[in-house]
Amino acid sequence: MSNVTVAFVSSALAGLATMFGALIVFVSKSDNKKFLSSALGFSAGVMIFISFMEMMPMAQENFMKTMGDKQAQWMVLASFFGSMAVFGIISHLVPEADEPHEIKTEEEMEERSHELALEKVGLKSAIAIGIHNFPEGMVTFMTSLMDPAMGLSIAVAIAMHNIPEGIGVAAPIYFATGDKKRALWLTFLSGVSEPVGALLAYLLLRPFLTPTLFGVVFGAISGIMVLISFDELLPASRAYGETHLSLLGLIFGMMVMGASLIIL
Repeated sequence: MSNVTVAFVSSALAGLATMFGALIVFVSKSDNKKFLSSALGFSAGVMIFISFMEMMPMAQENFMKTMGDKQAQWMVLASFFGSMAVFGIISHLVPEADEPHEIKTEEEMEERSHELALEKVGLKSAIAIGIHNFPEGMVTFMTSLMDPAMGLSIAVAIAMHNIPEGIGVAAPIYFATGDKKRALWLTFLSGVSEPVGALLAYLLLRPFLTPTLFGVVFGAISGIMVLISFDELLPASRAYGETHLSLLGLIFGMMVMGASLIIL
């Protein structure tokens, strides 16, 4: 299987993990807080560890193929914080009340239904999650293209935090209409933006791959993943009230990622 195929499959599976979140809604009257809390913490641990211990060094290594050591270090910092700024602006454009990673419990949704129709909440959540998943698809694809093993690790981490996103779309639609097909369809559309992002990355960036672009991509991806971890995954993980499981998941995610880098 070629790296391109692996990259597309990884991006698609990560994005469509939202569908698993929808299935949780259908089989359970409330979300599994312990599972979600530990899974989101684990996802953050994987992303943080791989960003600082693997991707930033690889970014500098690629930059140093075409420039001096000091300039390479500055380029890594520029890519890292520049991507944070761009991704932060994108996140800021998403209405705060419907931030896709701030998933509501069933009880919170019932309270909110007095102010807004649940179906409308689900539609807005689907749009918001689609916006967030698009660049994540590019991240997964580009990383998998350059290093399939690392790309798979990132895809798993992204898939874990896409599960509660799926809950955020499916739950309000399902509770409002009782229509499983509609809830599944909207959840699918919100997740499919991830492989669409991968496709655009393939069409737009692949013809221009150079050591410098590799450096920018690795630096930018690490910045985006650190921002997602601290701004979205960890707060969402602790929002379920399982703070100790969130921390344990974070540490375990780092341990697993570190061990996998040694083994692979």
